[in-house]
Amino acid sequence: MADETRTEHEKQDVVPYHRKPEELTLEDWQIQLRRQFVRNREFTITRVEGDGHPVFRDYIVHNPESGGTYKVAIRDNAGEMNFCECLDFKTNHLGTCKHIEAVLLAIKNNEFQDDDDPVRLLKEDYIPPYTSLYLQYGETRRVKIRIGTDHAAEYLALAREFFDTDMVLKPESYARFEELLRRARDISEEFRCYDDALSRVLELRAAAARRELMENRYQSDDAFQDLLNATLYPYQIEGIRTAFAAGRSLIADEMGLGKTIQAIGTAELLRKEELAWSVLIVCPTSLKYQWYSEISKFTDSPAIVIEGPPARRPAQYQDPSSPYKIVSYHTVKRDIDVINRLAPDLVILDEAQRIKNWKTQLARMVKRIGSTYTTVLTGTPVENNLEELYSIVQFIDPFRLGPYHRFLDRYLIRDETGKVTGYRGLKEVGEAIADFTVRRTKREVLSQLPERTDKVLYVSMTQAQMDLHDSYQDAVARLVHKWRRLGHLPEQERQRLLISLNMMRMACDSTYIIDQDPDNRHDMKIAEVLSIIEELAASAPEASQKAVVFSQWERMTRLVAVELDRRGIGYAYLHGGIPSKNRKDLYERFNTDDRCLVFLSTDAGGTGLNLQSASVMVNLDIPWNPAVLEQRIARIHRIGQRRNVTIVNLVSSGTIEERMLSLLQFKSDLAAGILDEGEDSIFMDSGRYRKFMDTVGTLVKRDTAEQADDRPAEEQEERELREDTRTGDISADEGRSLARGRELMGELEGLLRDTDTAKALLSSMITTDESGSSFLKIPVTSEEEAATTLRVLGRLFSTAAPEAEEAP
Repeated sequence: MADETRTEHEKQDVVPYHRKPEELTLEDWQIQLRRQFVRNREFTITRVEGDGHPVFRDYIVHNPESGGTYKVAIRDNAGEMNFCECLDFKTNHLGTCKHIEAVLLAIKNNEFQDDDDPVRLLKEDYIPPYTSLYLQYGETRRVKIRIGTDHAAEYLALAREFFDTDMVLKPESYARFEELLRRARDISEEFRCYDDALSRVLELRAAAARRELMENRYQSDDAFQDLLNATLYPYQIEGIRTAFAAGRSLIADEMGLGKTIQAIGTAELLRKEELAWSVLIVCPTSLKYQWYSEISKFTDSPAIVIEGPPARRPAQYQDPSSPYKIVSYHTVKRDIDVINRLAPDLVILDEAQRIKNWKTQLARMVKRIGSTYTTVLTGTPVENNLEELYSIVQFIDPFRLGPYHRFLDRYLIRDETGKVTGYRGLKEVGEAIADFTVRRTKREVLSQLPERTDKVLYVSMTQAQMDLHDSYQDAVARLVHKWRRLGHLPEQERQRLLISLNMMRMACDSTYIIDQDPDNRHDMKIAEVLSIIEELAASAPEASQKAVVFSQWERMTRLVAVELDRRGIGYAYLHGGIPSKNRKDLYERFNTDDRCLVFLSTDAGGTGLNLQSASVMVNLDIPWNPAVLEQRIARIHRIGQRRNVTIVNLVSSGTIEERMLSLLQFKSDLAAGILDEGEDSIFMDSGRYRKFMDTVGTLVKRDTAEQADDRPAEEQEERELREDTRTGDISADEGRSLARGRELMGELEGLLRDTDTAKALLSSMITTDESGSSFLKIPVTSEEEAATTLRVLGRLFSTAAPEAEEAP
């Protein structure tokens, strides 16, 4: 970019991060953000010795804040040839990044204390004495030649033979690249070929070689007959073909269609053709031994599960006898440096929706894994929003979907306030990734799948359950009414809303989930699921069937386990507390032991498991996300299932469960638009938050919502205040704080007894300071309210103390 433009932008005021100013183009806004970033930060910048020019040379930039170190090259005054090793520079199409801007700022400030005027030198045209091959980043990555002042005529003659008139390497010249390098170096030993240019040439040549190999050797399905110790379906063979030819691929088949066997087949084909040897499989902890079992079943290659203390794991990674290394996402975060020293040829990423949020530490660490090939597996690449797909594709090919800022601008629809209201161009996104994406639905291969029947079994609730359910429903209705009046809710009330919604769902299952009182338990679903299981157990041996029973809450599955024990019915039980090394035995016992009729599981076993010895699935509760429900069902409704499959969803009548059955149609439509030729554009009426709140309004009883709407807000507050302050003479502010404290304490007591819910809640309330110490973060509206709340909480705890003393 010209220096005049650079100076003009530096004089501008601070620009907002989340909203583009109207006077700036999208690209100028992004450039300004990067310049703005470096102004108040200290980078350590050193010049690489050996380059004679005081300005146009290589630099090493270290960012103490992130710990990253990058090589930066300032090559010309226009900035068109500048370079940085960071991914942002390579993918943003801006020609700059924060590291380049840090170097330019240091040069202009004369931080290197040269005698020459650095600002003047930056403006001057510069042609180096040496000739070089470099990679130009942008819409397409192109290998170009820059002819220096020494031996210019000879290099110009060479360029006419291998390059076009724009000095871009011709496609037919890739096959002769070694000849080009040899002849260029014969002219002068000072000739340079930069690493990224060489890597790009080798990448394109390898892709062409794989395509040619596929066309010459693997056109017939018979060529795959001995690839694995299993018979592959034709569509699975086609998936292996696509993944092999692409090198870096996404297998996004619907759940149950055999993504695992396609990934193993791709790995074995790469190994057979001697293009890869070491394979790293990254998967959820619950699936490590499932992968070990599948590799052992389908191949003759040894595998090793990476586990144990940190001191033992490096030796496991380096084990030369096992080409397959299986590691959990959790361990990757700790072992990233060891993994990159291993330098795997192929990375298989299972359940890749784990990296759908590119801002998380887990996603950042996984994306640091370097490999020539990768096969990414997920049946749900888009669960909630389009940005999730971008994050997953970024691991496969960071250049494919273009710069993130341009992607958001092109495909997201926003209202006048900047809120996302929908998506457009979804088919265009699908076409952009089509050459490396494998996506088949069960409908497309229906002739190879068993019949599936879905049933909704409506269950009544006890009065105690309904009273508990309705009490939290009243709280939700009041919050919805307040949102309708004010147009927003404070953060603490949003948390109360989510807590109350989950408590309503818990009450639909059992009061035990909330209060853990086994002697005063109220539920109806346990009886229903036991009735189904007992009917299966009573079947004749030749018609015997097995069942998988899912619940989001471990306490609910615990209740089923107690009842199965009482009846002497064999079962396997999987929840988050079962060590991963013990889970393989659970799967095998359920699949092979005829006396083990039931597999009990929380959503810790909702993905990747092969439980097709069962033909019946009972969902004790319906997940918010339809993708989670389909993940559960895919445990039994998959390739290899020889029986008809029955899915039974237990739904409590007249409750939040009955009203949420069609809640997430928008999310399903979003995924379909990209992957399954669905609607091209999807709109949300007033942004996600408004849509969510409108939806919540439909989940509470109409008469409850109308009652809340009709009662003046002041009257509601006064009524609540009177009810909650009968036991003491306190101020109105203290009364409100006490009422809020008692309500939240009651809700939190129930939530924190549930392990999964407690982890999610606490993670949102914990913050870490610069020293690394952790603190509990509680939102308050003012210091005055915080003081009042703490004073009243003391009174609240003191009133509860006698009960605690009486407890046995």
